[in-house]
Amino acid sequence: MIKAISILRPAASAVAYERLAGFFSALGFERGAGWQEEESRGASFIAPLGNLEFVDGRFPATSDLLIEVTSLDSVYQAAESWFGANIEGDAAPRITGIIETDWKSRLFTVEPEAGCKFSFWAWTDPAKGKPVALEGDLSAAGMRFAIVVARWNAVITDRLLDGSLDCLLRSGAARADIQIVRVPGAWEIPGAAREIANAGKRNAARIDAIITLGCLLRGETAHYEAIYNEVARGIGQSQQETGIPHSFGVLTCENLEQALNRAGIKAGNKGFEAAAAAIEMVSLKQKLSQGGPA
Repeated sequence: MIKAISILRPAASAVAYERLAGFFSALGFERGAGWQEEESRGASFIAPLGNLEFVDGRFPATSDLLIEVTSLDSVYQAAESWFGANIEGDAAPRITGIIETDWKSRLFTVEPEAGCKFSFWAWTDPAKGKPVALEGDLSAAGMRFAIVVARWNAVITDRLLDGSLDCLLRSGAARADIQIVRVPGAWEIPGAAREIANAGKRNAARIDAIITLGCLLRGETAHYEAIYNEVARGIGQSQQETGIPHSFGVLTCENLEQALNRAGIKAGNKGFEAAAAAIEMVSLKQKLSQGGPA
């Protein structure tokens, strides 16, 4: 019967709201639906697991909100980068160093907004808390990306592009390391992606991942199915044959309303999600080439 646990934290001002939302986005949290009403708004973030604990006796030296992660050093680096870019002055909210605890873990505490403290932690005991599978991280620092975006249905694809850029920049990518290539429509995406991948392998301007963005709306003929099948096949083939991760952000919708919902109105922004997938796949590829977790 229980579905989820939600923790509500009031923001002291609109500036505090934006700062907190920006901080958790920069660390790679998945955005929830949130809400926007006349008298309030909410920025929600989703974690894969929730846990409610009651403590009897000495309370751990942490904040009352603990966030378990699989790679504490990567999260700490992302948090430091965010603080460096968004916080100024000695009196500003702060980030502590990473400390060892007496319960076989490491943690650090951040205060992105005055009065809002959060502790991030990870197990040091190799028998506890480790992922059962090798996974990529969501830190894009030092990575180079290409975004291939179709102009057709620009009212949708421009929103997808904004979402992808938002994800990459929040995750630590440099704007100079993001190449944007516009093509006429979805049909042209695979060819452009293949050329970018091949060019990156031929010269020093390497590309770590390619994000493909487009929008196909069903019409009254079979044109929709024919285009979609070839676009999906071409993008997949380019990824397999070049070895460079390609993330799929081409919408296939029945109508404009569905597409708008998937471009940031109701069902999240698929451009943001495609960029997050690209970051994770680059990280995973790096770990696999090194023989395991970083």
